[in-house]
Amino acid sequence: MTLAQQFAAAFCAPPTVIARAPGRVNLIGEHTDYNDGFVLPCAISVESRIAARPRGDGMIRVMACDFGGAVAEWPLDVPYAADPAQPWADYVRGMTAAMTQRGHALTGADIAVSGTIPKGAGLSSSASLMVGIGTALAALADLAIPPAEIARMAQAGECDHVGMRCGIMDQLASAAGAEDHALMIDCRSLDVQPVALPQSAEILIVHSGVARGLVDGAYNERRAQCEAAAAAMGVAALRDADMAMLDAAALDPLTHARARHVVTENARVLAAAEALAAGDLVEMGKLMAASHQSMRDDFQITVPKVDALVAELQALIGAEGGARMTGGGFGGAVVALCRADRADAVLSALTYRKPDGTPPLVLRETACAGAGLVMQ
Repeated sequence: MTLAQQFAAAFCAPPTVIARAPGRVNLIGEHTDYNDGFVLPCAISVESRIAARPRGDGMIRVMACDFGGAVAEWPLDVPYAADPAQPWADYVRGMTAAMTQRGHALTGADIAVSGTIPKGAGLSSSASLMVGIGTALAALADLAIPPAEIARMAQAGECDHVGMRCGIMDQLASAAGAEDHALMIDCRSLDVQPVALPQSAEILIVHSGVARGLVDGAYNERRAQCEAAAAAMGVAALRDADMAMLDAAALDPLTHARARHVVTENARVLAAAEALAAGDLVEMGKLMAASHQSMRDDFQITVPKVDALVAELQALIGAEGGARMTGGGFGGAVVALCRADRADAVLSALTYRKPDGTPPLVLRETACAGAGLVMQ
């Protein structure tokens, strides 16, 4: 059944809006967003879809089509409270709480959610879901909320309520994606500059099969280390630091390495935007390789299986393009850029196998538009 059909079967009426919000892949710029730095993601075709219909009693009732039709409900006017029995619903609760806390007068709603983003791949399924919920609820309440504000609320919902102290990149890429373009995002100003992707290039996303667990992992620890480094240098965020400042600071070796990744990664993002705009896949490949090495050695967020996958992809792609881990780390997916006329050969020669011995999931992607309504 389609999402609309599943909605009608569950709620005995058709939806009045259906929203979509894409996942994203980050081409370069990892763990720079919460340091007020620069990132270069693009929205991709896998997405969350949200069907919704208003209700007049102030209740949110949401069904997860991908979790066997599980249903959660709560009144809009109560404070956020996690539901250990249905953690998937916490992201929806977090978004509704963030929207109401910012003064947006929402209606109650029946909601059905479904998605095609592979879970645990680092392609922002949670951000996509929350941006999609915000887009749908804004439409139900006839609210004109700019994409950047939708993104801010989705970030706040995940940080303040779900407990993942994420940056703004995932949400803004989902909300403001541009077809055939990556987004050069300044995570301090939220300025977004589209960067045309070379027509000769194809984006490959290969899921390592190593599941990620960022809230339970070391993501929040890395963020605290970055904040400690910035404080030691007397700057608001690592975006304001350079290597001379870092080398002059009295930091312990581990904190120094964490900060070095962010400072050098910001420089790589700026260089990568120029390389893409010039259609220079050779330079882009060098920058992607340096980014992965920095994530592996300085930030220590890769795992051996991911390192092996990156190395094989880089060898198969050759000089014109590259590969790196994408996402928060500790598993998930690898992103690669290669000449489109080489993609078939690269994928047919790939020997990598997931931890269970099976071939990896591969997505062949182009940059897509950001969140919006597909039915109103």
